[in-house]
Amino acid sequence: MEIRALGRGLRVSALGLGCMGMSQSYGPNPGDRDEMIAVLRGAVERGITFFDTAESYGPYVNEELVGEALSPLRDQVVIATKFGWDIRDGAVVGLDSRPEQIRRVADASLQRLRTDRIDLFYQHRVDPSVPIEDVAGTVSELIAEGKVAHFGLSEAGAATIRRAHAVQPVTALQSEYSLWTRDIEAEILPTLDELGVGLVPFSPLGKGFLTGTVSTSTEFTAGDIRATIPRFTEENRAANQALLDLVTQIAQAHEATPAQVALAWLLAQRPSVVPIPGTRRLHRLDENIGATRLELSTHDLVALGEAATRLGVAGARYNEAMQKLTGL
Repeated sequence: MEIRALGRGLRVSALGLGCMGMSQSYGPNPGDRDEMIAVLRGAVERGITFFDTAESYGPYVNEELVGEALSPLRDQVVIATKFGWDIRDGAVVGLDSRPEQIRRVADASLQRLRTDRIDLFYQHRVDPSVPIEDVAGTVSELIAEGKVAHFGLSEAGAATIRRAHAVQPVTALQSEYSLWTRDIEAEILPTLDELGVGLVPFSPLGKGFLTGTVSTSTEFTAGDIRATIPRFTEENRAANQALLDLVTQIAQAHEATPAQVALAWLLAQRPSVVPIPGTRRLHRLDENIGATRLELSTHDLVALGEAATRLGVAGARYNEAMQKLTGL
């Protein structure tokens, strides 16, 4: 698989694996832990070297899963995890990026991940109560101590990225980016280009919508985050079908799947873009990896981009409470 560079020297596979869904957010969790371990190790066998987790996924259990699965393969992989939440009695109750909290999280994550270093340590959401310079400075100290290799931000605004980067170079920004979520193109992408910061798009398949497996008749099960997202109301799913129809049309022309077209479009935007689609199934993993071999023509790329702009997207990508935590 193609290797791409994030920031200053973090080399990863062109496609990573988002591990969150193995523990939460998309309905009933798989009961077979060994099956999830097989998917994680199968990803390495297929050339994926970049794995994304967080202390808040579970909480904690996703890091433990990733640690168990990848510790025998540690020298072959890059592991990213995150700090920034106040977690009490097994529930996220707010934000906390105080320096002492960052250090506590780093030590706990190292233990759960069964490793002596965190390759990429993201601030999961910007904490308005803690100056970003203090956050970056604390991670810089962890880097100097060898506990962390690279610093990242998630869902941060352009001004915050600049302020953090001035203290400790930011290797990557993780934000939602796909054919139907393009908010970052106006201001944030140019900032990343200027500073040499990589982009790690999460939900690159529109939380499943761009795969063609979600329709107006889909009923989300208990615990599925999409039931809380305005973009996934039945009315908005119907309104957004036009974009999916175009993706499907181009996929058929290439004997590919809609998911592969959506990922190939992302990969073609910049060599510093590394999407992290999540899955619990090896056959979906193989499908996603196929996107790295799909070369869309300039005409296809322009048609997709223009159509996404012209058609727009019905519904917000987050509910109001979640949206308030982004772009700070």
